[in-house]
Amino acid sequence: MRDAVGLAGDELCLGYHGQRVVDGASLRIQAASVTALVGPNGSGKSTLLRALARLHQPESGSITFPDGGDALALSAKEFARKVTLLSQSRPTPNGVSVRDVVGYGRHPHRGRWRGDDPDGHRAIEHAMEVTGVTRMADRAVDELSGGELQRVWLATCLAQDTGVLLLDEPTTFLDLRYQIEILDLMRDLADDHGVAVGVVLHDLNQAAAVADRIALLDQGRVRATGTPAEVLDADALSETYGIAIEVGTDPATGLVTTRPIGKHLSRIPTN
Repeated sequence: MRDAVGLAGDELCLGYHGQRVVDGASLRIQAASVTALVGPNGSGKSTLLRALARLHQPESGSITFPDGGDALALSAKEFARKVTLLSQSRPTPNGVSVRDVVGYGRHPHRGRWRGDDPDGHRAIEHAMEVTGVTRMADRAVDELSGGELQRVWLATCLAQDTGVLLLDEPTTFLDLRYQIEILDLMRDLADDHGVAVGVVLHDLNQAAAVADRIALLDQGRVRATGTPAEVLDADALSETYGIAIEVGTDPATGLVTTRPIGKHLSRIPTN
């Protein structure tokens, strides 16, 4: 297990072009733990995650590591050795192989020459293996499907080998099998390697299944944080999302389950 690393944002206020979109939000991404950010579109989940990754400058508030270090004071390369973000979209380079794209993740660990990164080859091969892209290592990334490309970008983040991994809707474009594999991988990184994982998810049941803690965002504020059982409350969810949501417990797993009640979905039994 790596040295424990985490990340905390306190009283963050964030905006675009003078319009406040996150107001006084505090969030902790703890080592060896998965924290899921949930909430409706426009609630500030991705903006908050980007701020923690230093891709959105806070108007006010602080971002710190557990030892009290100021994350905003580090150089870009120093910060990138501690924190990486899988964003919703990245530009796809033309004619570049999967292996070379995954190698981009080693940039913070390299000096002027690639030979300055003795652990690079192992990290790249391991990242490709755990994300299932080794077989396509020599293919050009612009020839891949959306789901394949998503896994390549995740491998690039893993190759960066940081203690904090932030993921913005990582299951987008993935079929059911790879959605589950990505969620399993997040748990493995937290449980087996001590990584602090912060992830934006739209699927509340996926969040309940994978996360140790959940932060529910509503109109730019963190409405609640805690365990899935504490946060996924029927009244709070229904008010936040503007639709009736039932909350129960799966008798087989003991996990919290949610079900939105619509005009037709109300006919579908929970079991």
